[in-house]
Amino acid sequence: MPFTATARRALKFVGNQAANAVVGRTVRAQLDSANSAGPTRFDCVVYFADEPSSAYQLRQWFAPLARLARTHRVALLVHRPTTAAELLKDSPLPIFLAQGIDQVEQFIQDKSVRLVFYVNNNRDNFTVLRLTGQVHVHLSHGESDKISMASNQLKAYDYAFIAGQASRDRIMGSVRRMDPAKLVEIGRPQLDNAANKTVDGGGRNGTDGRERTTVLYAPTWEGDRPAMAYGSLASHGVGMVEAILADPRYRLIFRPHPRTGVRMPAHRAAAKEISALIEEAEKRSPGAGHYVDRRADFTVAMAQADVCVCDLSAMAMDWLPRRKPLLLTQPVDPAAAVDSNGIAGAVPLLKAEDARRAPLIMADLLSQPVGQAQLNLIRHHFGDTSPGASTRRFVDAVDRALED
Repeated sequence: MPFTATARRALKFVGNQAANAVVGRTVRAQLDSANSAGPTRFDCVVYFADEPSSAYQLRQWFAPLARLARTHRVALLVHRPTTAAELLKDSPLPIFLAQGIDQVEQFIQDKSVRLVFYVNNNRDNFTVLRLTGQVHVHLSHGESDKISMASNQLKAYDYAFIAGQASRDRIMGSVRRMDPAKLVEIGRPQLDNAANKTVDGGGRNGTDGRERTTVLYAPTWEGDRPAMAYGSLASHGVGMVEAILADPRYRLIFRPHPRTGVRMPAHRAAAKEISALIEEAEKRSPGAGHYVDRRADFTVAMAQADVCVCDLSAMAMDWLPRRKPLLLTQPVDPAAAVDSNGIAGAVPLLKAEDARRAPLIMADLLSQPVGQAQLNLIRHHFGDTSPGASTRRFVDAVDRALED
């Protein structure tokens, strides 16, 4: 008899529990050793309750948090041993493991923690939010027009650090009785210096001597419900990539979302097929420079690219300060919530039936200046994007929160 979806979820849960138990003993020993000579108190901690596949949400805050750590002691407080093991690979901050609310409370008390950050709205956050002696700050993990960006859950935090005016308008227009004083605009610290980063751009990376325009295809995952079905892998991806790889004018960087396929096998299969297509294309044209990007730092691929194709996501917003052409995929699920007054109304949209025409459409975009409507989005979403400006706003916002 085939497994039901409920049975598969139950087996996955049991498997995860077992993995956490096995990894937990080893990880605790590693953490104890790494933290033995560290601080005994921390001003700020980031509480992260998610599984390793969501570690990207925390990793993108590493640089801003490391900057904050120059003036305030900062640590990561992780719920799952498997996630702690993953973060141990590259975290610039001390990591501690707290697998239950009693362990969290003990850590908060022993380390004299004054402020707790959260990078998502995991339900486990809300067991920690009941603590009344600390300032609770929601950071999120990206700025986008996704429907999830305006949540009633934001009311639970003392402050929500948001990117800019667009985020404020989105939240205040959707969340009833939201206190505007809770919303603190800090820009997007992750993008500091990214807009000016130069990393072996374009086809000059290749070894075949051909000049190519570098395309970054960075689709989001399939989402957890129809209203969040923004991912284009299963609808646009394979056909578009085949057309790009067949056109000698282009070099392709494919950057799939870390959570691709966790809910829908069709997206996982499309990502696997695209990776195989890229591998085969490199065999046919050695040195063309096509590759799959799985680095933690998304700004490296952005710096190499001349044009970006992505879905309605934070990646689309993060591309804006580069002031280069952007092609946004149009979701095929009619239930996907798309704000026509947002980025979807300011940049060209690529329909699924036009996916194989993407090389021609990109050539047209590259032949003319970026539209003013796209450029206007930069300040509206992020405010001042000069190097270092957002990080300074972030640190200043933390200082003010700690004064409460």
